[in-house]
Amino acid sequence: MEASAGLVAGSHNRNELVVIHGHEEHKPLKNLDGQVCEICGDEIGLTVDGDLFVACNECGFPACRPCYEYERREGTQSCPQCKTRYKRLKGSPRVEGDDEEDDLDDIEHEFIIEDEQDKNKYLTEAMLHGKMTYGRGHGDEENSQFPQVITGIRSRPVSGEFPIGSHGEQMLSSSLHKRVHPYSDSEPGSARWDAKKEGGWKERMDDWKMQQGNLGPEQEDDAEAAMLEEARQPLSRKVPIASSKINPYRMVIVARLIILAFFLRYRILHPVHDAIGLWLTSIVCEIWFAISWILDQFPKWLPIDRETYLDRLSLRYEREGEPNMLAPVDIYVSTVDPMKEPPLVTGNTILSILAMDYPVEKISCYLSDDGASMCTFEAMSETAEFARKWAPFCKKYSIEPRAPEFYFALKIDYLKDKVQPTFVKERRAMKREYEEFKVRINAIVAKAQKVPPEGWIMQDGTPWPGNNTRDHPGMIQVFLGHSGGHDTEGNELPRLVYVSREKRPGFSHHKKAGAMNALIRVSAVLTNAPFMLNLDCDHYINNSKAVREAMCFLMDPQIGKKVCYVQFPQRFDGIDRHDRYANRNTVFFDINMKGLDGIQGPVYVGTGCVFKRQALYGYDPPKDSKRPKMVTCDCCPCFGRRKKKNAKNGAVGEGTSLQGMDNEKELLMSQMNFEKKFGQSAIFVTSTLMEEGGVPPSSSPAALLKEAIHVISCGYEDKTEWGLELGWIYGSITEDILTGFKMHCRGWRSIYCMPKLAAFKGSAPINLSDRLNQVLRWALGSVEIFFSRHSPMWYGYKEGKLKWLERFAYVNTTIYPFTSLALVAYCCLPAICLLTDKFIMPEISTFASLFFIGLFLSIFSTGILELRWSGVSIEEWWRNEQFWVIGGISAHLFAVVQGLLKVLAGIDTNFTVTSKATDDEDFGELYAFKWTTLLIPPTTILIINLVGVVAGVSDAINNGYQSWGPLFGKLFFSFWVIVHLYPFLKGLMGRQNRTPTIVVIWSVLLASIFSLLWVRIDPFVMKTKGPDTKQCGINC
Repeated sequence: MEASAGLVAGSHNRNELVVIHGHEEHKPLKNLDGQVCEICGDEIGLTVDGDLFVACNECGFPACRPCYEYERREGTQSCPQCKTRYKRLKGSPRVEGDDEEDDLDDIEHEFIIEDEQDKNKYLTEAMLHGKMTYGRGHGDEENSQFPQVITGIRSRPVSGEFPIGSHGEQMLSSSLHKRVHPYSDSEPGSARWDAKKEGGWKERMDDWKMQQGNLGPEQEDDAEAAMLEEARQPLSRKVPIASSKINPYRMVIVARLIILAFFLRYRILHPVHDAIGLWLTSIVCEIWFAISWILDQFPKWLPIDRETYLDRLSLRYEREGEPNMLAPVDIYVSTVDPMKEPPLVTGNTILSILAMDYPVEKISCYLSDDGASMCTFEAMSETAEFARKWAPFCKKYSIEPRAPEFYFALKIDYLKDKVQPTFVKERRAMKREYEEFKVRINAIVAKAQKVPPEGWIMQDGTPWPGNNTRDHPGMIQVFLGHSGGHDTEGNELPRLVYVSREKRPGFSHHKKAGAMNALIRVSAVLTNAPFMLNLDCDHYINNSKAVREAMCFLMDPQIGKKVCYVQFPQRFDGIDRHDRYANRNTVFFDINMKGLDGIQGPVYVGTGCVFKRQALYGYDPPKDSKRPKMVTCDCCPCFGRRKKKNAKNGAVGEGTSLQGMDNEKELLMSQMNFEKKFGQSAIFVTSTLMEEGGVPPSSSPAALLKEAIHVISCGYEDKTEWGLELGWIYGSITEDILTGFKMHCRGWRSIYCMPKLAAFKGSAPINLSDRLNQVLRWALGSVEIFFSRHSPMWYGYKEGKLKWLERFAYVNTTIYPFTSLALVAYCCLPAICLLTDKFIMPEISTFASLFFIGLFLSIFSTGILELRWSGVSIEEWWRNEQFWVIGGISAHLFAVVQGLLKVLAGIDTNFTVTSKATDDEDFGELYAFKWTTLLIPPTTILIINLVGVVAGVSDAINNGYQSWGPLFGKLFFSFWVIVHLYPFLKGLMGRQNRTPTIVVIWSVLLASIFSLLWVRIDPFVMKTKGPDTKQCGINC
């Protein structure tokens, strides 16, 4: 695809399609050349030798290869113009009447068909026959059930390229339902790696070793055998947690469960009669906390680590002198608002993708601009130009990370391990180039701050198609492609495609999930890589080998077939050293996700995930081959009876006679099912059955662009299964949880990959208000899932493919916001007890106190042993505990209320994009105070607990020493609340008071207590016993 092809915009429903060339003029697409088929109107194409295809050598009647083959198989086998019988041309199958030839038929060896692909290929032929007029004759009976266009071996190599000529010369007039034909095996890249080619590779290795001059014959054989053996080894392995760490952890969990049961039994059987309301509230809260703990704890029963072997991956799929066999990857980046998601941040993510360590012909990057912003469009144009300089610099000097903003900001010795003398000079020049690039991006953003009254105008005077963000056509622009996609050193660059789906009033666009599904279809039409990586616009590639890490699982022949996605942990930049609001979330990513990896795999968290395309299409994983049932004699009825041979043969014969009719019915039904499932696009439906990826080789690039506009039209998903069973699932603003849940319910498993160097890094909102709003959005999505038909509480039992501990984890992700109700009540109880002089527990005996002591010890032991096997620091664990309380009594509470309003009253809430903007000052945003209603509940609870402490101490002072004993229990719970809300109080104070917050808290508390003591003691008043003689006047 030419990078200079221009911006293609159009609407399938309105039958509009235009292209804007280099912002010069606005005109419809024209023919690529004048050679078109007189029968179907498609371009004629070239032969395998690169010459123009000529069907009839007598009159030269212009006909394409599909029409030529169709006429030979199904028609009169003669030229429509001169009526001369068509001769068999190279690459065409034989038909009845062809002259006998001594040489081998070049069609007989074209197919290497795998048994597991037969069914998909057979079903696809019916669709192609009905929708693409793909003809077959009886002369090709033995191969007739395998449609050439969709076979993984015969299709175009999955390189992600979609070549196109000049748009000024070709018309996008191709029919929607094209006829296609296969490429020859002789075309570049059409070969697939096969074990039979091992011999040639061995010979090249022998030559290389002989050139070294120091290897004898025996050493050569040993080295060669060792290398072959290494290539056959698994690409990854499980690393179980050491038994010395995991076994004590499991024993403490069991002990804690038993102690918890005794504790709850004691609490229920010993009510507090003078405070029955407080006691009952506390019992309900404690039972809910116990259920929540069980759902959270037991999915962590089988934690594992994993190791990958990148050298084995290269030995197996990147052999010297042979085509690179690594699987292609389509990478999705999504953005909406350039004001909240700065184009400079998005540009750095794109640059890190284009410079990653992966074969460039295997990478295609798609940017989804769901806001149809001209600012984003122009910024991507600048990014594509800068990538021509940045990508070769990164690969030449092995730069890490490959996002320039973060590379140049690293405070490390950048000369370490650098030996090239030119590195310093080129680095300085590149830094200057990047600073100029930043200035140009900043100028674009500054210009976009104020929208002109007439809307945005492109350089050629054409109005920007996306001026109305809610009513605009679909847009596609190829910035880097097969032609024009080269860097400054002449090397090819990966594909970069800008996509903005069509939006019209009255259609439901499903926010981010709808945008991701549009990218699935566009990429399937244009490149159709078998694997896809999705990233948020602020998550750049920190480890250039991240995709290779994922391929160690997805391309592993042992485990890769059943893996639906590989999830990487989220890591963040720009967080304060103490991580005040638990933005790193290491407890979840380093403990919970490892535990899930030992069951059926981690949940999908929305970014940093490499998918298998077939899994997103709703297909089930391949089934394991079952052992044949044992056949025995009739001597023992317990083992069944032997079937008679004649009866068996008769059944086989009868089944053979009926097979043809059944297959025809199945094909007709499958054609309708495919349309209902995937939509009305023959090219896209064809791509869904190509397990190894690739695009139909004879589909013209112009037709592919037209079809790409079609599949991103706003009405394409109507009456299909998109968002219900396919792609990203609709029904919640946290579409990631639903999408992964559906895959696990089908029997797929996922993998958690944690390379030593973090694969991806992003930005997190370090401001308190922004952080709470982010948590609110996540919690609201969980509440929506809980009330939907996809709730893990009742969905997925029919198939029985979701493991129980995995279901526990999914149930926990949907009910955790409801814990806020119990948490708010429990945080208010200490203050109420202090103010009313009542308590939630009666006086306990020495034996009963053992339950409380044992429970607290088991809680602390569980946490300590978790930190021991996971490697999480105690500070990170404590920050997570603090923010669990802060978020629970604020964001989670509001999420439950909003979710109930949406379900019961139909009141919807707006989705707010988390701001990715950064402050110029280090952690300047951390101290900014932004008022939001989410701050009200924590502030209220904090104040009433402080007041309760003061009131409780005052009351104890007034009542004497006997009241201090019960006071300590109440103060313990109240201080538990205050300590957990300490980061929240720091966020409220901001930067206005430079005094350490802890000093302020203790100052207020101690000042209040000492003031009450001072009033109580009143040292300035002398108190005497007996009457005052001066007042009574008695002279003793």
